[in-house]
Amino acid sequence: MILLSFTAVVPMASASPTIPADWIESREISDLRDRLRRQRFLRFVKRAFDIVAASAGLILFLPVLPFLAVMVKLESSGPFLFRQMRVGEDGKLFPCYKIRSMVDGAEELKDQYAHLNEADGAAFKIREDPRITRVGRFVRRSSLDEFPQLFNVLRGEMSIVGPRPQIPSEVADYRPEYRARLLVKPGITCLWQTSGRNDVDFDEWMRLDREYVENRSLGLDIRILLRTLPAVMARRGAY
Repeated sequence: MILLSFTAVVPMASASPTIPADWIESREISDLRDRLRRQRFLRFVKRAFDIVAASAGLILFLPVLPFLAVMVKLESSGPFLFRQMRVGEDGKLFPCYKIRSMVDGAEELKDQYAHLNEADGAAFKIREDPRITRVGRFVRRSSLDEFPQLFNVLRGEMSIVGPRPQIPSEVADYRPEYRARLLVKPGITCLWQTSGRNDVDFDEWMRLDREYVENRSLGLDIRILLRTLPAVMARRGAY
């Protein structure tokens, strides 16, 4: 009910055609995908952990939700939750949830501020983005804006650990070597998240994601999880 009542939606229609059906069919990517599919035990354990962790996280988060909703809506008009189509495993689109941290209609203002984009590669980042509200800056730096993605984890569209999901227009600009990150479910935390986030240049971000995909294991997931809380507390690259 909360999601239906307090969610801003970025239309899907304009984004869908950017992901061709055979987009990740190179031989190298196909071989890596086959190797990942053979990791049946790892997929089972990750899914079980995702369900338990997401359920526990939502139980802890839900009491804070009304307070954050009031704060967001008092500062700016518009819905509390923001929903945007992102690219998931094997290029499938899914609606990704976040606490709205920008003014309502911020996506329509993106072209207006394109000249301020500080990111290299297929990304859009502005350190002092004028679209971000004061409450939005707080929830971004504390990573509270990502908590609604626990719903995506329960729905099986995301995992707790995995590459961060990008929007279709950014994925459409990928070089072939970046496509390996789409062979696994996107996640809430990852090597990029614990290595400086937006302070990491785009090529390094993609390299870290590929490193994760090629070396995915329970041990690597545990190491990433142990590094996540210190990274969130340090707020390095969070804007």
